[in-house]
Amino acid sequence: MADFPTTPAAVEARWLEAKLRDAGLLGDAHITDISWVAIGTGQVGDTARFTIRYDRDGAGPATVAAKFASSDPTSRGTAAMFGLYRKEVSFYRELAPLIDTRTPRTYAGEVSEDGSDFVLLFEDLGPCQGGNQLAGCTIEEARHGVMQAAALHAPTYCNPVYTQAAWPQGVEGIGVRMAELYPKAQAIFRERYDGLLEPELMQVCEDLNALIAPYYLREPREVSITHGDFRLDNMLFDVCGGTDPVAIVDWQTTVPDCPLKDIGYLLGCGIGSALRRPYEDELLDLYCAEMNRRGVPFTREGIWDRYRVGALHGVATAVFSAAFVVRTERGDANFLSMARNSCELCLDHDSIGALRHVLEIA
Repeated sequence: MADFPTTPAAVEARWLEAKLRDAGLLGDAHITDISWVAIGTGQVGDTARFTIRYDRDGAGPATVAAKFASSDPTSRGTAAMFGLYRKEVSFYRELAPLIDTRTPRTYAGEVSEDGSDFVLLFEDLGPCQGGNQLAGCTIEEARHGVMQAAALHAPTYCNPVYTQAAWPQGVEGIGVRMAELYPKAQAIFRERYDGLLEPELMQVCEDLNALIAPYYLREPREVSITHGDFRLDNMLFDVCGGTDPVAIVDWQTTVPDCPLKDIGYLLGCGIGSALRRPYEDELLDLYCAEMNRRGVPFTREGIWDRYRVGALHGVATAVFSAAFVVRTERGDANFLSMARNSCELCLDHDSIGALRHVLEIA
């Protein structure tokens, strides 16, 4: 049994009071009542907003947010197997305070010994507008996303203090395990979306499946800490009523990897082809400019091939997630959108050809 609340309903005033006091937000006041509502659309974790009353006015925050393990056993089991909950808690403890990327301030973070339960207690970033994979975004929102990526990648780029730390490393043997599971995921994906995903785009999925073992086992030469799921559903816009333009959440898939994986993922499965195609060059130039401003000399020509390969991460994530997290109507629409947009980028720039070239050189 975990010694912390593992669901929103299990949160007691005494526990919440202690955590807020430890964070310097409460003083000697006491909580007299709490209530909660579910928020967000995450499929690997459950998030809630708590409304708090105190024994005196203005004693502490009126609302806070908290995140827990998924109530769905399939999603929960997948997250535990890949160490996702432990990784997210570690990100907020170890790295979030050291980078410029806007993330919610964390008041508490606990994870069970077996990694199947956790709780994170955050500042409430509302009012804000949650990003929506299916609705897309504006070019200005895409620009803010790209700049947030640079704020993560630049300070950790080829920096062993971060990239070789224990917490962001994957579970031992994870690449081999994912390569073993992936053909099953592709079979499920093919059956589920046959006739919904255009044949030339499904072929990109099949081509990646044929290269999946070397794809997962390759080791990029130059790495940063990456988010790993850098798309609109994990972004909040107009944070705290417009105080900040964007914040990045859901850090369960953080890992040392090529930073262009996040950029290829965002411009591929994230913002969609209709926005990407007219603004792709501008957004890549903006990313390079931000990396240069932060001390990393990137050029569009220098990152181009890594960007092409990075776009395949959207294909792999859509296929794998569709098979191994709980199935929902929105999830189906979401994974189909991710796959379509990613495969279109990959077709536009021959990402499979770029991957084959990388594997020949390695």
